[in-house]
Amino acid sequence: MKVLLTLLLWAILLVLCWPLALLVLIAWPFLWLLSIPFRIVGAVMNALLALVKTLLFLPARILGDRGGTS
Repeated sequence: MKVLLTLLLWAILLVLCWPLALLVLIAWPFLWLLSIPFRIVGAVMNALLALVKTLLFLPARILGDRGGTS
């Protein structure tokens, strides 16, 4: 569904301003390549935060807390 919406928006842009639509078509792969390092940093930060959360809750898990049961 996301691809269809993107294609529809690009087609509208092509009708309204074709030079800008062609520029977007050419520039999109380069922008995607530039975003790869930020995606990697985001994945690393997510993993580090999961590790910190696991380390913080480790004593409760060792003591047998089930979590969420009141």
